[in-house]
Amino acid sequence: MLALAIFVATLILVIWQPRGLGIGWSALAGAAVALATGVVGWGDVGTVWEIVWDATFTFVALIVISLVLDEAGFFGWAALHVARWGGGNGRRLFPLVVLLGAAIAAVFANDGAALLLTPIVLAILLRLDFPPAGALAFVVACGFVADTTSLPLVVSNLVNIVTANFFDVSFGRYAAIMVPVNLVSLAATLLVLWAYFRRDIPATYDVGRLEAPGSAIRDPAVFRAAFLLLGLLLVAYFVTGPLGVPIAYLTGAAALILVAVAGRWFSGGRGAVIDLARVLRGAPWQIVLFSIGMYLVVYGLGNAGLTDIAAGILRWLADRGTLIATVGTGLVVAALASVMNNMPATLVGALAIDRADVAPLTRELMVYANVIGNDLGPKFTPIGSLATLLWLHVLAGKGQRITWGQYMRVGLVLTPPVLLATLVALWVWLPLVPSP
Repeated sequence: MLALAIFVATLILVIWQPRGLGIGWSALAGAAVALATGVVGWGDVGTVWEIVWDATFTFVALIVISLVLDEAGFFGWAALHVARWGGGNGRRLFPLVVLLGAAIAAVFANDGAALLLTPIVLAILLRLDFPPAGALAFVVACGFVADTTSLPLVVSNLVNIVTANFFDVSFGRYAAIMVPVNLVSLAATLLVLWAYFRRDIPATYDVGRLEAPGSAIRDPAVFRAAFLLLGLLLVAYFVTGPLGVPIAYLTGAAALILVAVAGRWFSGGRGAVIDLARVLRGAPWQIVLFSIGMYLVVYGLGNAGLTDIAAGILRWLADRGTLIATVGTGLVVAALASVMNNMPATLVGALAIDRADVAPLTRELMVYANVIGNDLGPKFTPIGSLATLLWLHVLAGKGQRITWGQYMRVGLVLTPPVLLATLVALWVWLPLVPSP
């Protein structure tokens, strides 16, 4: 009960953020209480750090890359191209925006897609004079697709990185399994979003109101460097995956190179366009503190018996066949993520799978079902992921307020069919992929 009370109190502080208290400080406070009361020991600190450090710094590096590219106009340029490809047809534009969100989520992680693309799309919709209901459809689509299509690569979601590191899954193995599964999730996402919002999407819009895509580019040097750098980074992930090179090293190196280009370090800073100090201040440094703090608190829950309970549930599911094991694991962790946040839920699921004594194929299905459940499950509620809470905050700052009730009415309708379709796709596809 003490471990549960510490977790609940920590989660409340993380969500509430009284007086602007950073999520990292709240999580560290919870960890300090857990240490002081003996819920976790000092030896657990090293164990947790080993689990989270690579994922945490990879995430920070990806967000730094995303912020620099956003300042350079990269995402605005892409969004304006997509708006022009719509050709004045709102019902053509809608799936194109969803596809753009999926592409950004795959490369820049779900947080980048939700937090950077949404304001840009909203600005374009305002320029096109979309009615409120139509604008809401596009905005919700941006937030929804950011998570539901954050499956394909290890770097597409912090959940993916933690899981791949915990179970020693290579970048290539992960992609071979999850890229096809992500395509099913994307197709299901398009279908449910279209079914839900089709009456709100304007039939036409005036393309003439849009600026030329090139006008969005504010730093041509960074813009040009982005294509080569991102291509090389993706290749490096696959090449170095079998060698066990931490992806934080690769992503961090790419972030440093892009920052050097933006800051014109090779020319003493002359000609720099981007305010790097402001960009770096906006990086999610609090996530470093949050990762170690919240995971320590959750580790305390595991020490108190939660992991054993969860492992027992997984063994029960495994006894009923691989389909039930896959779908059941995904649904259980999705429900857990929706009420306790997907980051702690990821660790609970991983520890439980590691402890459950199940057949190798069932175990691997559960590993990826844990990813799917924690990537998609947060869409049930606003507290399911920090990205969603930040997304709602960004929208509020732009004058687009979405209440928790409004969010959940949409999330509870849209999420279940996408989650179920994706889990079934995993169950069908994974046994067909040759073992490493």
